[in-house]
Amino acid sequence: RFTPWWTGLDRRVVVFDTPYVDLRRAPDTRGVVGWGAHDPGRLLTASPRGFLAEFKSRFGPYPASRWTYGMPFPSSADTQTMGESLCRALDLRSGAARWLAMERFPDWDLFITVAGELHGAVEGLWHGVDSRHPLHGHPSTPAAERALVDVHRALDRMVGQLMPSDGHTALVAFNPGGMGPNHSDVASMVLLPELLYRHAFGHPLLRVPSEWAASPGRVPILQDGAGWTAASKAWVPPVSAELLDWPRPGPLRTLVRRLPAPVKGALKGARAAVGDWRAHGGPRARQDLHWQPALRYRRHWPRMPAFALPSFYDGRIRLNLRGRERDGMIEPSRYQEACEAMTQMVGECRNPRTGEPAVDSIERADTRDPLALTGSEADLIVVWRGVVTALEHPRLGLVGPVPLRRTGGHTGRYGMACVLAPGVDPGDRGVRSAFDVAPTIVDLLGGRPVGPMSGQSLL
Repeated sequence: RFTPWWTGLDRRVVVFDTPYVDLRRAPDTRGVVGWGAHDPGRLLTASPRGFLAEFKSRFGPYPASRWTYGMPFPSSADTQTMGESLCRALDLRSGAARWLAMERFPDWDLFITVAGELHGAVEGLWHGVDSRHPLHGHPSTPAAERALVDVHRALDRMVGQLMPSDGHTALVAFNPGGMGPNHSDVASMVLLPELLYRHAFGHPLLRVPSEWAASPGRVPILQDGAGWTAASKAWVPPVSAELLDWPRPGPLRTLVRRLPAPVKGALKGARAAVGDWRAHGGPRARQDLHWQPALRYRRHWPRMPAFALPSFYDGRIRLNLRGRERDGMIEPSRYQEACEAMTQMVGECRNPRTGEPAVDSIERADTRDPLALTGSEADLIVVWRGVVTALEHPRLGLVGPVPLRRTGGHTGRYGMACVLAPGVDPGDRGVRSAFDVAPTIVDLLGGRPVGPMSGQSLL
């Protein structure tokens, strides 16, 4: 819902797979978004009108879509395949970026390209390089380590091929945050929704195999080739058949599979045209959440004092507040009291694997009026401590354990930024805010922010 920050600058901008860039709000920006982005925030679209078909005819579909959010660690073969696929995708991305920047739209002032392959690789393969990870001894560890190194090298090749050689062009290579072990996937998606369900009703909805429950201090492992999302439907029953098999291959899709190749080719062109229409006036994209176990508790939310919103990062608790929720139970006058009670209840959980508290901190919503929170905002945000696959509560008992979904997550302390520009001396400038990157780019462009912009230029 945001306008890209550069639209008010009098500069020619080209983008390639920059997440959450709505090209309809930046009519003078050229390029492609949503081709192979991690968390794209947009459908596959391009500008100018008609350019999407040209791009797809030259580079085709993104070749590693299966591994953008890959979860391969139960299988050594899949782990190796993920690394190889992401490396090939990065090499193709590098060629596409060079074509966009040097041939197709060479008259730019600002060219932004984002490579999400490394982020996806760390999420899926982190156990290969972290000796303290509980799955570091898994048979897929050697393959995961090789894959992560190879993906780093592929990204390094891409940066090297894009580095300017004319002495006049600036380059800013950055990632805004660090990565590390996954502290949040199953804790926020499965364990927290179940804990709040038990708090409300006193009995479990989550069903885990008895052998997992017998060893709460261990991380359960799915069988080689088993998919986490499919397996989770046995732990938390789907609300309806639509959630069980979404999206279903309907009669139309079956018919399309049987069409002659020329007709299929025409349909691909039509799909590109639809994407072009969406980019210039169609409806905004909506991402599916039916794979989220937290959503399977939805039918019980009206009778719960608090419930967990679907989340793949920190846990998000929404109070069932009267006057805000359709079936609100908690009076606004008791809001602070309810927040404190829920904070205490969740904070009592321990991690059976370590014996330590499972929660690092619980943050309150930054608002004076809880009735003003929008439908997707949380009253309480739970920051987990360490790798959590089970919760032990003194009153509600053992919740889980369930297998990890991804081994890596957004837990590293620092990102990095490297600025190569005329007149900028090399050297370590210390630790700065990630918010400082955008003002630095504005500074390098010789412009000034059009509106309020967080951070200060590194220059």
